Amino acid sequence: MIVVFGGAGFVGSHVAEYYSTRGEKVRVIDNNSRAHLLKSDEPDLSNWDYVRGLQNVEAINASILDADDLADLVHGSDAIVHAAAQTAVTVSVDDPREDFLVNAVGTFNVLEAVRKAAPEAPMVFCSTNKVYGANVNLLPVQRVGERYAFEDEWTSGVPETLSIDLCEHSPYGASKTTADLYMQEYGWLYGLHTTIFRMSCIYGPRQLGIADQGWIAWFGRAILNGLPITIYGDGFQTRDILYVSDLVAAMDRALERGGSGEVYNIGGGPNFTSSLVESIAELENLTGKRAQLSYADWRPSDQRIYVSDIRKAANALQWEPIVAPQEGIKALADWLSVESSG
Repeated sequence: MIVVFGGAGFVGSHVAEYYSTRGEKVRVIDNNSRAHLLKSDEPDLSNWDYVRGLQNVEAINASILDADDLADLVHGSDAIVHAAAQTAVTVSVDDPREDFLVNAVGTFNVLEAVRKAAPEAPMVFCSTNKVYGANVNLLPVQRVGERYAFEDEWTSGVPETLSIDLCEHSPYGASKTTADLYMQEYGWLYGLHTTIFRMSCIYGPRQLGIADQGWIAWFGRAILNGLPITIYGDGFQTRDILYVSDLVAAMDRALERGGSGEVYNIGGGPNFTSSLVESIAELENLTGKRAQLSYADWRPSDQRIYVSDIRKAANALQWEPIVAPQEGIKALADWLSVESSG
């Protein structure tokens, strides 16, 4: 049995789908709190109905903050993916307490449940590139056309050895760093089979993006529906982007390999990158509609560029991303078009 915390979310729903189609029994654990956590007026920002309709999936409405319930939920599991989280930097600034409870305390609760009830089960944790905080902004950067690029020895991207200390993170970055470190510690101290994915920008169908989270999906939704888009900074901010099926493939390899506190930077890497304005232009071409753009000041903890150095993951997991940005953004745009028309 595969247990997926946050299984009604974007990433979690794809994990559940992947193992369901392989004939595995899947237990999805989610409490449909995404709209609440993101302070969104939209009533439903989950894929709950979708995952409940999958074969071999048991969907349970439960919260990672209910510590007493979690041991029973993970008992008997063969593998665990922990994708439950508060995911927006802006929300963490406005409500740091709830951000900390979900990301730090919730992850601690999951670890304790696994330690007690499923200590042999391999587990992948969805961490974030935000653990590196403002240290990324100390790396040498140049402007190249409509994007930023790393210079000198950093052209392969940010490695796992970049310091996560002595810099601004945002409350979200701090809470995820706490969870990241606990995942490592429970691997080293208690021998749990934990693997930490410090993820860059993941995108694809069923990403219910809003202005504060899921930027490629949000841009597509806004363009299709004539909604205004605010660009914070100059729009040349560049990220490596990873199509969700490539992420799930990496997770599967990590669960097969196991680990004890192993850390990987996971993203599209230097070959699969896009800037904000480049992604908007691509979505405009695909939809035949124009974005309604305005610009505002940079936000705290914004990174001009983040690109993952994925060489460690490529070597250890025998994995590499295969869905190029043009192909992936088209697949997302096609899904958004159907979603908007429905």
